[in-house]
Amino acid sequence: MGELHYTYYESPIGLVKIGGTEQYIGELSFVDNKDQLTYGEPGITELMHQCTEELIEYFHGKRNKFDIPVHQEGTEFQKRVWSELMEISYGKTISYMDLAKRLGDPKVIRAAATTNGKNKITLLVPCHRVIGSDKSLVGYSGGMWRKKWLLQHEFKIANGVQTLF
Repeated sequence: MGELHYTYYESPIGLVKIGGTEQYIGELSFVDNKDQLTYGEPGITELMHQCTEELIEYFHGKRNKFDIPVHQEGTEFQKRVWSELMEISYGKTISYMDLAKRLGDPKVIRAAATTNGKNKITLLVPCHRVIGSDKSLVGYSGGMWRKKWLLQHEFKIANGVQTLF
């Protein structure tokens, strides 16, 4: 795996850090504190440029699926969870129990939730689309206000409806 290069994109909901190589995006996270800024190898890869363009389209409501290759290290179980997250349709949500069932075993609900929280590639691997079984917003490393904003944004674009929560 090559060394990550970093760039930043100022989104409508805050600064987004993009880490990538020539082959994949390995990190996409929100930066709330300037101390979190990272400067890797100089130079923005073509893939990082494409990622930024796709994020702009997403935030403008013109893209509902990303075409960027992603990669993050993890166990086979974690990789299955992250792969399953990428199957959740734009504008839709599932519960942690639904996620566990999709993985084939309702008993893995806690492990699935923990893995969801370890996702380093937010938005591209849409962990924000997982909610509580009672339809409540629970857990999001980018902050609950961002999770609510993202879900409302997607729901409005997908369904023409203003509010979900």
